[in-house]
Amino acid sequence: MQAFLDAYGIFSVAVQWASAILAVMMILIMVFLERAEQRTIAMWLTVMIFLPLAVWLGILLTLPVGLFFTVAFFIYLCFGQTYYQRKLFGIKNIGDQQLMGIKAEAMEELNKQNMTPENEDGIRFARSMLDVGGSAFSNNNDIRVYTMGEPFFDDFLNDLSKAEKFINVEYYIVRDDEVTNKFMDILIEKAKSGVEVRFMVDAIGFKLGPKNRMKEFKEAGGQFRLFHKAVTVLLSPKKQNRNHRKLAVIDGNIGYVTGFNIGDEYMGKGEMGNWRDTGVRIRGNGVVPINARFFMDWGYATKDRLDANSDKMDMYFPVNKEEYGNDIMQLISGGPDTKSNPIEFQYLKLINAAKKTLYIHTPYLVPNSEIQKALILSAASGVDVRIIMPDKPDHLFIFWASILHAGELMKHGVRIFQYTKGFVHSKTFVADGVFCSVGSANLDQRSMRLNFESNAMIYSKKIGQIMHNAFLEDIEHCAEYTPEKYGKLTRWERAKISFARLFSSLA
Repeated sequence: MQAFLDAYGIFSVAVQWASAILAVMMILIMVFLERAEQRTIAMWLTVMIFLPLAVWLGILLTLPVGLFFTVAFFIYLCFGQTYYQRKLFGIKNIGDQQLMGIKAEAMEELNKQNMTPENEDGIRFARSMLDVGGSAFSNNNDIRVYTMGEPFFDDFLNDLSKAEKFINVEYYIVRDDEVTNKFMDILIEKAKSGVEVRFMVDAIGFKLGPKNRMKEFKEAGGQFRLFHKAVTVLLSPKKQNRNHRKLAVIDGNIGYVTGFNIGDEYMGKGEMGNWRDTGVRIRGNGVVPINARFFMDWGYATKDRLDANSDKMDMYFPVNKEEYGNDIMQLISGGPDTKSNPIEFQYLKLINAAKKTLYIHTPYLVPNSEIQKALILSAASGVDVRIIMPDKPDHLFIFWASILHAGELMKHGVRIFQYTKGFVHSKTFVADGVFCSVGSANLDQRSMRLNFESNAMIYSKKIGQIMHNAFLEDIEHCAEYTPEKYGKLTRWERAKISFARLFSSLA
């Protein structure tokens, strides 16, 4: 009997060492394969090493320590890693590139722009964005800016009601309330009349959506798709990759790129009160890449990619000869399917392009190290860098992480303002009142690494001045957050910031 116990003891120790070595090997593989920031990898390594040790010691060494290393590594695979995601979405990226090429003549037409002294800076900026993954650009656009929900939904619903050929809609959150039911009524009516209607929404963002209307919508002839269904990604790294885009295209001539989701709260009727957001309505050739972006995502979600030889290509991607305006615009999209995120390049370029003023709206101020350094350098160069962020949280952890980064930026001359008239959800950059970004991408780690995002990049003194002035109007409804206020935080508030500092890199 004693011989058996001795043999079992040796075997148990061997299993513990083998499982621990295997877990360490998996951790080393992660370090070599990941493209994440060094501090993100370091944070995950800390979690995966010390958490298992703490748990193992806590149960008095009764189970193999390697088991807990393995469990911790599995948690990382589900919530933290990006290598598998990049391999998985690489297939999507190949398909996207193929779709971008099926209407090559339209893209070439959009690129044939004559450079003049008036548009030289804009075209150079746009070409640099094209080189790092942005869409083709066009200077034949009429762009309208929305800063509040009511005028946005008035025009959006009106445009949908006038659709004659097709409607493509892609959103992150859709609620089940009054404005959403108006939206669904129009989609159903249009589908019944023979208009092609495609409606795609992120699975997480549809949790409180109008599920009771989907049967009616489909029976009317509408096509509906959830992006990354919650059940199928329960144990998959894809649960972290949400489709955060807010895009719509009507008849190939009108496009929307916004920060607004669909619901009453985005009209200021929710718990957060007055809702400050930004979106743009585009008429002109700039709609072509927006629709291409939609069909890329639709093809990925449905496995039914658009046929390059379809006789409907001219309907979906018309090259308008009509003169709409002279606003230069292109679409910048990023996500886990891109090797280097074009939106990160866009934000860095905007920061570096500013010579006098750089005005930013963001609900979440959690920039990565590159963007934070660029903001600090811009302020140090004499640029008036101002950021408007919320004065109240919609996500507690992210709010205190934002306070942490605000404190760091203020040390170097960046001015921080907290919006007091409700909640600011707007995601915008305005550099020198000329270069503008409007869309879905927040200034945080999720938008740079995990989510699928799209911004409209606009080069226009007219639009730039509108957004510049809107920012200054918002300042009137803000309280400046100063280093003195930051220094008066309570111990409990400092504890929350410390917690946010510890785990903000895990996103």
